[in-house]
Amino acid sequence: MCGIAGCFDIKNNKIPNIKKRLELMSKMIRHRGPDGNGVWVDQNQRIGFAHRRLSIIDLTSLASQPMVGQNGNIITYNGEIYNYKELQASLSNSWKFKSDSDTETIHAAYQKYGTNCLDHLRGMFSFALWDEKKQSLFCARDRFGIKPFYYCQLGDRFYFASEAKALLPFLDEIRTNKEALSEYLTFQYTIGEKTLFSGIRQLLPGHALSVENGKVNIWRYWDVHYEIDYKNDHNYFKEKLKDLVDDSIRMHLRSDVEVGSYVSGGIDSSLLLNKASEFNENVKGFHGRFTDYPGYDESEYAQSASDLVDGSLHIIDVKAEDFIECVNDVIYHLDFPVAGPGSFPQYMVSKLAAEHLKVVLGGQGGDEIFGGYARYVIAYLEQSLNAAIEGTYKDGNYVVTIESIIPNLGLLKEYKPLIKQFWREGLFESMDKRYFRLVDRSNDMQDEVIWDELNTRKVFNDFEKIFNNPSNVGHEAYFDKMTHFDFKCLLPALLQVEDRMSMAHGLESRVPLLDHPIIEFAATIPANIKFEDGNMKHML
Repeated sequence: MCGIAGCFDIKNNKIPNIKKRLELMSKMIRHRGPDGNGVWVDQNQRIGFAHRRLSIIDLTSLASQPMVGQNGNIITYNGEIYNYKELQASLSNSWKFKSDSDTETIHAAYQKYGTNCLDHLRGMFSFALWDEKKQSLFCARDRFGIKPFYYCQLGDRFYFASEAKALLPFLDEIRTNKEALSEYLTFQYTIGEKTLFSGIRQLLPGHALSVENGKVNIWRYWDVHYEIDYKNDHNYFKEKLKDLVDDSIRMHLRSDVEVGSYVSGGIDSSLLLNKASEFNENVKGFHGRFTDYPGYDESEYAQSASDLVDGSLHIIDVKAEDFIECVNDVIYHLDFPVAGPGSFPQYMVSKLAAEHLKVVLGGQGGDEIFGGYARYVIAYLEQSLNAAIEGTYKDGNYVVTIESIIPNLGLLKEYKPLIKQFWREGLFESMDKRYFRLVDRSNDMQDEVIWDELNTRKVFNDFEKIFNNPSNVGHEAYFDKMTHFDFKCLLPALLQVEDRMSMAHGLESRVPLLDHPIIEFAATIPANIKFEDGNMKHML
């Protein structure tokens, strides 16, 4: 886990003061890699990379970056390739490894497979690789957007970095992107490559980029497609999922330093702690609790999860004065607002964890993959009513019946205000319009925002394209459409928080539920099994 940055003149002209530019970018992301730093500039001073290192795998200087490969290619890379040992074994005939680092396996994989090397990488990553022979730049971001990659093109100069703040010094002026602001005010995150900074874009999850012959090309190398398996039963899916989760956690525990775990007390983090303890003894857990007000202290659940595996749980009390003291740092590290208020407690728990170790496991992804949000139940409550009225609940697409959903309605007790607002208008409209109403936060800001200056219609159109994309979900169940939108749009925003708040303290956060074999398998599970009787996260 590290920080990366770089610049490249796509017309191959010399960049004045290129080393100083790189050093400035490196300085602005130094928190991401407190264990070392490096700068590389080609002899013509037309391209250069910067790197900040957090040493996790191969702690020696042989793994330092930017790393020059035996073929003359150069890479700056952020993340972890968990199957690096298997890659080393399979590529040893074509590459003589000098280090035991996962970084060098990307060099070797690119040497053999070219840009198709991405299909062989299992992990979280963003990187830039200079192909010395082709005189081209190749960049990529992992399948889910766990690791960040921001870029901007200013004239003939292409800049990239792990954080948007490192690109700001090169903009002619800092302005807000109004289209991105419309999305943010609607969802509390953006849903495309735009960021809130005009001129700065993000490489989307599962995408790659090349700069060659003066042109920037972007393409998608991975996507998830819901090809439902109706042949197998519940027990098959349960056992298969258990095997995949076990394998993912085993791979995510690969490290040359100690690995701990966030423990909220919920299903996802408790499951990860339990499984991790089967492979490593005494996995340290970290939890933040709120004791200023009654009803917000969940530490007893975290303690129970830790006690089950005889683990040690470290707890931090998160206070109002902590917010006052730390909010400026949280804003600085986020770069721009995203995904609600969870960044602050995440910052505090990461700070605690970083006092004890360098790597933690987190449960991100469970809600979006397996249905952990109450709004899914609210949406299905409406659909089950409509189906009962119309007599269509046996028409093919999965619909929770009124009878089966009743036992799970108790969890909606705290969401009655949301249900009241949701059903105020538009009842029984199309699925896309109804789900948009559930995720639309703009109703809370009607008096604070001049909406006439923002293109809200385009926001819904962009939402609809993702929600109804037939190449992903097709005509499958409402549940799959809802979770797929959140997987594509909300999850990257939550991962931005996960990355920034952990890296603010030089801490690596790994997310084992976001392993592409798990995601691809989950997309084959019928909705009536994943969301049986409206039971959230039933599979987990």
